Amino acid sequence: RALSFLSLTPSHLSLSPPPLLNPFRLLLMAANHRSDGENTRLYNPYQKFDVPVNPQLLYKLPVSPEFLFTEESLKKRRSWGENLTFYTGTGYLGGSVAGATAGIFSGVRSFEFGDTAKLKINRILNSSGQKGRAWGNRIGVVGLIYAGIESGVVAFTDRDDIWTSVVAGLGTGAIFRAARGVRSAAVAGALGGIAAGAVVAGKQVFKRYAHI
Repeated sequence: RALSFLSLTPSHLSLSPPPLLNPFRLLLMAANHRSDGENTRLYNPYQKFDVPVNPQLLYKLPVSPEFLFTEESLKKRRSWGENLTFYTGTGYLGGSVAGATAGIFSGVRSFEFGDTAKLKINRILNSSGQKGRAWGNRIGVVGLIYAGIESGVVAFTDRDDIWTSVVAGLGTGAIFRAARGVRSAAVAGALGGIAAGAVVAGKQVFKRYAHI
């Protein structure tokens, strides 16, 4: 008796097409999926279309940053461009907020008897805007100098520790106050080095005990 072709097909093979999954289930799988031993996630290129999708058409994408060389992945620090953007932007934003806050109190103290509400608001806005711009520019320049010196020290010594921050703080204070004389630059440099070292040491202690 002749046997049919389908009866000779192994049980683990199937001639039927793979099942189609609901797009909502695919989105859930893409959000929660982690392959064995790999830090990847499933990506559905057809998730914007309300159509069933073959699971074999999904892509495995990494969820961690990719590096061209292994040495780059071992360095847990920002690049010089990221340093420049981070410190300058953070300094300008923080200085602007602090200056605007100080300007509000200064504007309130400048109130005079008989001022109308419109005049009081005008005094507050003028004072906060003026101090916010001045403080933001000043601290933004400090962040710019600090980022440049720190990146230069890291590139020269290939080290990124507390002493790198101390040297960067010392140089930043000295350069920022250099126009006011040697004595002022020396004092500002010493204060900058102490402040930078204290911030880095406090950050390390906080990370150690706060488990972040």
